[in-house]
Amino acid sequence: MFSEKLLDAMNEQMKNEFLSGYLYMAMAGYFESEDLPGLASWMRVQALEELTHGEKFFNFLCEAGGRTDLRAIDAPKNDYDSPLACFEYSLEHEKFVTDSINKLMDQARQDNNHAAQIFLQWFVTEQVEEEASFGLIVKKLERIGDDGNGLLRLDEELAQRSFVPPAAEEA
Repeated sequence: MFSEKLLDAMNEQMKNEFLSGYLYMAMAGYFESEDLPGLASWMRVQALEELTHGEKFFNFLCEAGGRTDLRAIDAPKNDYDSPLACFEYSLEHEKFVTDSINKLMDQARQDNNHAAQIFLQWFVTEQVEEEASFGLIVKKLERIGDDGNGLLRLDEELAQRSFVPPAAEEA
């Protein structure tokens, strides 16, 4: 069902999704050390979301007759100059993920793999949401600048985010 090239790329993307979860947990740790529990909580939720994305790839590969290949994950960046720098880094990471998903979709189309295309369409749509979400927080942090009260208000706002498991999301 999978070309060798598509299967390799799908396994690489699965690794990248798990890497994203690892990266966002490291960012949660950074925010905890900066006494910003709301931003830390937001990143923990993001990490859980990314881990479920990796699991979606794993399950799809298994169900569609592909062989999973779990790959090594490099250590993530753990320290940042500021909350803004952290979210700017996150936004760039999400742009990298978007590019990877788009290349996967291109390969699935080239291979005429309809199942992979349908599966990947969810991720194409998800990446629009991811970039918008991170982009909005970057803009808010830019507006806040050095205003400590503004940062604390944003911290309180971001603490409200909760994890919605994919099954509940798709129901």
